Amino acid sequence: MYNTRMSRFAFLLSLAAMSNAAVAAPVDIDTAAQLYQAAAIREQVRASLGSMPGQIRKLFQGNTSAPLSDTQLSAVNVAAVRAFRIDVFEAPALSAFASNLDADTVKKAETFLASDAGKHWVAADVSLASLSDEDADKIMNGDKAAASTPQRSALFEKLERAERSSESTIQILLTMGTAVALGTAVGSGMDPGPVEERARKSGESSRQTLENNMREPMRRYIAYGYRDLSDADLKHVLSFLQSTGGRQYISAYIASLDAGFHAMGRRCGEQLGESLRELAMAQLATEQADREPPAIVKPRP
Repeated sequence: MYNTRMSRFAFLLSLAAMSNAAVAAPVDIDTAAQLYQAAAIREQVRASLGSMPGQIRKLFQGNTSAPLSDTQLSAVNVAAVRAFRIDVFEAPALSAFASNLDADTVKKAETFLASDAGKHWVAADVSLASLSDEDADKIMNGDKAAASTPQRSALFEKLERAERSSESTIQILLTMGTAVALGTAVGSGMDPGPVEERARKSGESSRQTLENNMREPMRRYIAYGYRDLSDADLKHVLSFLQSTGGRQYISAYIASLDAGFHAMGRRCGEQLGESLRELAMAQLATEQADREPPAIVKPRP
């Protein structure tokens, strides 16, 4: 009985070793950087950064329970401009990208991106990222649309799912909001633990509803952005995204964006926290000065 048990245990160990060996190792940074460049991720992110100070400002303006003064909102804008930069984004984004890729995925993704359909897809994504906030809102609300057909509409619905557009958009928004809150706590000298926990729980409780509400606007967004891609191009893109390599590529792409926007959000929050603390100290000093009794003037002889 003892020998039987030991032989079974050894068999299970060998299976575990085989399983671990089968897990593809992540690629190095240089390899990830080549794919990062082929996918024009830098161009996409850089194009979107100009609107971030306004987005962060809206985030704080929406907090009606503790409204900020004009001076504080100005500090929000300055912190966002300093933090949402491509050099803050890129190092953590590339590291996460490499950690979620393997050699086989890189090879398949590079082959696809080098194809005509892949090039058209990347160009369309860069153009979408370059849209103004006003145009993007019109497209997502349905006020601005491209001509389509039932066949193309069906393809866009599948593409939105395959790209995980709604999930990734909400993930980045929640990540950014949590990072800004966490950074603000750190910069203000507060305990970041409770702040991060509250932000995380709030995000998780609303995630599914936010994703469901985002799905239709994202389909409109994709349909408009990919309006110049032929049906054949769309089918080629969908085929890649639904493949094993395509699914892994999308996971790595989302992880990359998540890490980069977390870094920028954290940097923004830290700088904002420091600014708000300085403003609060200055306000306190002013109030204390106002409460002090006026100095008694010594009468002239």
